[in-house]
Amino acid sequence: MNLTQRQGFAAIALLCAAAMAFALYAQHVLGLEPCPLCIFQRVGIIATGVLAALFAVLNPQQWRARLASTLVALTALAGGSVSAWHVYLQHLPKDQVPACGPGLDFMLETLPWQQLLETVFKGSGECAEIGWTFLGQSMPAWTGLLFLVLIITALWNGWRRR
Repeated sequence: MNLTQRQGFAAIALLCAAAMAFALYAQHVLGLEPCPLCIFQRVGIIATGVLAALFAVLNPQQWRARLASTLVALTALAGGSVSAWHVYLQHLPKDQVPACGPGLDFMLETLPWQQLLETVFKGSGECAEIGWTFLGQSMPAWTGLLFLVLIITALWNGWRRR
């Protein structure tokens, strides 16, 4: 099967849409409330999907396709970094887990952006809880694997020989 670059970008966008559909299913049907780091991972998935969809429509060629695929991969790398940090927090010993903090809504209303980001990325107690697993891995671990697949697919899509 030989995908065009346009189809490759569209596949990445569809994969991101499917991931967001599952995240919303997990939240609204399974009752899993996302922690602040989960929200930032969702932002990473949405940003990656929107960029990929944009490039599927624009269909860049030659060096522009390489630049586009690199931008998609970098966006996925940013989301994957949040996933990696989240998994790290989940594997800390109980006595090293940060205390639970205020909710993201409260922090958005009261904190300046720099302090908000600093607070969220330090993590909190609710980020260290594992409320769902599949095949022994938590949702952030699976999300990290998804980001890895997105990075590889994006780079392959833009840098492969035709």
